[in-house]
Amino acid sequence: MMKKILFVCMTLAALIGCRGHFDPSQVADATPEQVERVEPLSWWTGMKTPLQLMVQGAGISDYQVSVEGGSGVTARKVHKADSPDFVFVDVTISANATPGTYFLVFKKDGETFKYPYLLRERRAGSSARTSFTTADLIYLIMPDRFADGDPTNEEGYSTLAPTYDDGSAVPWQIPALPDTADRDRPMYRHGGDLQGMIDHLDYLADLGVTAVWSTPLLLDNQGYESYHGYACGDYYHIDPRFGDNALYRDFVARAHEKDIKVIMDIVTNHCGTAHWWMEEAPFKDWYHTSEPYMQMNALFSVYMDPHASVKDRERQESGWFVPSMPDMNLDNPFVLKYFQQWAVWWVEYADLDGLRVDTYPYNEPVPMAQWCRAVLDEYPSLNIVGECWDMNIPQVAYWQKDNPNVNGFNSNLPSIMDFPLQRAMVSALCEDSVGWDEGMTRIYSVLAQDFAYKDLSNMLIFFANHDHARTGDILRKDPARMKLALTLLATLRGIPQLYYGDEMMFLERPGFHNDGSKRIDFPGGWEGDAVDLFTAEGRAADPVAADLHDYACRLFNWRKGASVIHHGKTLHFLSRWNEGNRNITDNTYAFFRYDDTDAVFVYINNTSEDRALDWSHYNEFVSGPVDGTDVLTGEAVTLADGLIVAPKSALIVSFQR
Repeated sequence: MMKKILFVCMTLAALIGCRGHFDPSQVADATPEQVERVEPLSWWTGMKTPLQLMVQGAGISDYQVSVEGGSGVTARKVHKADSPDFVFVDVTISANATPGTYFLVFKKDGETFKYPYLLRERRAGSSARTSFTTADLIYLIMPDRFADGDPTNEEGYSTLAPTYDDGSAVPWQIPALPDTADRDRPMYRHGGDLQGMIDHLDYLADLGVTAVWSTPLLLDNQGYESYHGYACGDYYHIDPRFGDNALYRDFVARAHEKDIKVIMDIVTNHCGTAHWWMEEAPFKDWYHTSEPYMQMNALFSVYMDPHASVKDRERQESGWFVPSMPDMNLDNPFVLKYFQQWAVWWVEYADLDGLRVDTYPYNEPVPMAQWCRAVLDEYPSLNIVGECWDMNIPQVAYWQKDNPNVNGFNSNLPSIMDFPLQRAMVSALCEDSVGWDEGMTRIYSVLAQDFAYKDLSNMLIFFANHDHARTGDILRKDPARMKLALTLLATLRGIPQLYYGDEMMFLERPGFHNDGSKRIDFPGGWEGDAVDLFTAEGRAADPVAADLHDYACRLFNWRKGASVIHHGKTLHFLSRWNEGNRNITDNTYAFFRYDDTDAVFVYINNTSEDRALDWSHYNEFVSGPVDGTDVLTGEAVTLADGLIVAPKSALIVSFQR
């Protein structure tokens, strides 16, 4: 059980006035034994999302619950749980309710105590917030490996209670955290934190980044491998080794000052075995029990497969992700409500610009569709992207909002991650001698199936994230191939996402072969690092990193203003010719991104030889030579027959139609 501190210093005997009129100052404040926690931590006026408070305290279900302290806020209904130590309170907040501190009042057998609850004023225009789009470049950060801005929080053992943003203490302490920092061990904490992210926002802005997605920052108090954050131990508190809630909100505000949006990575499918409710859950079916242990089967097809067995579907929905990550039961309406308002709380509290949902198809589909709908009811223009890790294009398309699924299912999920394109890109760029369906044909073939998707503007494209091997290693440590990958990311349809360090071809840490060794530290993010790749001076010591960084910087800063890339259509071409009775595939790929007035021509030469442009091959789009601007050099160029494109290089030319 977590250590407890008193919410306030003074406790009084419960006193009721002679007329039976409630006076908060005359009633005892709740001790941690009486009310251990209330979630959500606070709420706002003017919200659409109905508020349901989860209250934990010893024997709390025996108490009557009311709300006092002002007008317009009432306890409408109290729900008992399976555990006598939990109640769920439906709270009505009327349109005329005023911000301020209200009191949950608990009464039983002459005993009365109160618990303060903060109702804030909602910021103007909050519900109409915009989100990430095809105009953005999303930069994925693993905070523990990015930069250590505060060396004092390495171990994270909390001696003081965390606080709300208004400075008042929460009524419990963050527990001691057993997974210590050791940069010599890839699977241990390395010490990166929120302050480190704040300190390097200028680096991101200069690179052309317009949105940041970080892997989870919430408390992960697993005894081992807690650095990645995907085994949550408390859904309402930032892990103290990263900072605290107030610092996270400060990070978002500072990112906004630099025109950088912030996307929060959230996990609804599972928590960690060290989560506080694993000691005592409100309901017996709060999470799926696993005795004997049953792991999920990763069969996403069971949801659309007409031949799927009930047993396979149940295992997909109810099996644990791994032994350290229990599977949440979203079929329980109180669990679903908990996660709906939790997401809303963080968007409102931190002023977020979007959400990324981990392991989306592992959740129960119908409740998750309801989850999406609830969040979007509160924020109609918010974008939510789901991790739907599947290489089968129709099965990926199944999860996007309004997809015309045969079974009528609608996920309400606006955006999906394009894993088929990710595999095609890294596979194609590795291949030199190719067959008819290999090399750049892989990319052509994936994009040829775009008819399967409901909304191409809401496809998140990437060539790597934190679950992949380092792209530089896959591409044989070849900077030329890495530039081709960056070119494709910047010019293909969809919303591009770049994994931290790939702009300089970070490689796996030598001597190790595990997830932690791929999630390497960003050189310069720690005091005493020999090289600082965050600075131009530091990059000068590594010519490969400097050249790649400059290439990415030119490319992505150009992309920021290239509306035709954000919204334009695609027309693509593959080069093949007959040689005798053989169909020969040239390992090149060309495409136009275009609208009514502008166009960009992209030519990828993934061969080991010069290629002379056969401009007449593209005469269905444009006839005759075209004058344009080389995006990478800024120089004038004429697109015409015979223009030479060097081996393992890209030509990107913008022109007016």
